Amino acid sequence: MKKLLYLSAAAVVLAAGSAQAQDKTLTISVYAFAQDEFKEILYDPFEAKCGCKLVVETGNSVERLAKMEANKENPVVDMAVVSMTDALSAARTGLTDKIDTSKLTNFDKLYDIAKDPNGDGMSVGYTFYATSIAYRTDKMKIESWADLLKDDVVSHVAFPNVTTNQGPPALYMLGKALGSDKPDLKAAIEAVGEKKDEIVTFYVKSSQLVQLMQQEEIWAAPIGRFSWAPFTKLDLPIAWATPKEGQTGGMNVMVVTKGSKNQDLAHEFMDFWLSTEIQTKLADALVDSPANSEVKVSDEVANNITYGQETAQSLKLIPSDVALDNRDAWLSEWNAEVGQ
Repeated sequence: MKKLLYLSAAAVVLAAGSAQAQDKTLTISVYAFAQDEFKEILYDPFEAKCGCKLVVETGNSVERLAKMEANKENPVVDMAVVSMTDALSAARTGLTDKIDTSKLTNFDKLYDIAKDPNGDGMSVGYTFYATSIAYRTDKMKIESWADLLKDDVVSHVAFPNVTTNQGPPALYMLGKALGSDKPDLKAAIEAVGEKKDEIVTFYVKSSQLVQLMQQEEIWAAPIGRFSWAPFTKLDLPIAWATPKEGQTGGMNVMVVTKGSKNQDLAHEFMDFWLSTEIQTKLADALVDSPANSEVKVSDEVANNITYGQETAQSLKLIPSDVALDNRDAWLSEWNAEVGQ
């Protein structure tokens, strides 16, 4: 009888523990990109480690931030990954809480630019990327961002629309090449506007560029490093430019939702994502460029991602407050000068 009682008690404890694990749920909001790889490398291993359930919501930044705003009083998302600029926007509207870096055992391993990207303690970078110019070495020479607008080059160029992630950074560097460092990007937009009829296309999706390059409709385009790998597979002499003005880029960051009841679990997940092991696996899969400085990859992988201390320090990123405060003006100026 006693044995039966002990077994029954043990069964109750196990059942309670199982039920508790099922109740332990973390809802994250992420980009739709490479979800199969994230599931295999990140999500499934974390669920096994924490004994919890991970609910993954995907979508573009506008949709996901709008959902966070709509549920501000009763959050349905615990943690999100967004751009630096969107993180600052979310912080300004009271959607996020400060990151408790004392709960992140991998925090000190991050490159300095990733530790507090916006300088407000509200986000931590997990991946960054360079933006430069992919170009045909047999057709042209790219030594400056201004070379894109040369008479013998511009008619073979695809330029990012200002509404894309690559648009403002490319305009920022073009402005530098033209001698203007003003945040309004006016000089660069005007210069592009003067050549708008010669530029092949103002692209919205970088995926269309590979086909245009393969068909030799374009010879050059500003792109993010995360889009570089498909170009290397083309049977064409294509190089990644190192303009004298430098490279620009962007960074994606993690934020914790204000009012979330699962902030401890959110920090645990963030820390897992930032670990050397996970960041290395994501880099090797060419999914993300690592923000963890301890990550080591092969030369082949390094050539297809944004990698290394020197690269991290050299990126000329547009400050988030500048991007946020000027975004509407950029679009207005672009519509007036380029009309796309």
